[in-house]
Amino acid sequence: MQRHDLATDDLRSLNAALQAQAVHTNQTEWEVLNPRGAHAIAVGLDAPIDVTVMGSTGYYCAGMNKQARIHVTGSAGPGVAENMMSGTVVIDGDASQYAGASGHGGLLVVRGNAASRCGISMKGIDIVVGGNVGHMSAFMAQKGSLVVCGDAGEALGDSLYEARLYVRGSVKSLGADCVEKEMRDHHRAELGRLLAAAGLDHDPGSFRRYGSARQLYHFHVDNAGAY
Repeated sequence: MQRHDLATDDLRSLNAALQAQAVHTNQTEWEVLNPRGAHAIAVGLDAPIDVTVMGSTGYYCAGMNKQARIHVTGSAGPGVAENMMSGTVVIDGDASQYAGASGHGGLLVVRGNAASRCGISMKGIDIVVGGNVGHMSAFMAQKGSLVVCGDAGEALGDSLYEARLYVRGSVKSLGADCVEKEMRDHHRAELGRLLAAAGLDHDPGSFRRYGSARQLYHFHVDNAGAY
């Protein structure tokens, strides 16, 4: 176990050490002590290592993650797992705005609530939120899945492309071109896999599915008011 205490060591050296790990490293387990809300912890990683952050983080924790498994035992500030490529990021507490923004792959799990714009411009990432999400979540989401075990705020899925949205609770309002869709067997199977990966045991049948109506792909005068 490699330990790095941010009460005495600087953040730059931590990130440099984590980023230096190769695919076949034998330093596979890392623990970050006293994060104290520091920004950009464990960013740009590209090795199959386990990093546990013992506390809450600031902006952009686990940004651009590739392969690593990052676990934050507290809450995370804005932009957690932004532009994530692969691997897993788990937040035990809440996540601030635009969690998982522009993520291309991997799995982000927020066990608490996520604020506004969760999953904005998703490009293949899967996001599972144990609680609620704020307004404009999945805005312009292109690919991947957003699972919300609680409620969703206003304008869910505004200008959505082909990402799949699953919500167990209520939806305050749907954004432009986002509609409720039929929940088919393969959707329930996919949702079940995501819930299991996140360590949740909700019944997939208790969720509703939302997706794109595909009316904004090309400009049409009849839809001008929705642009």
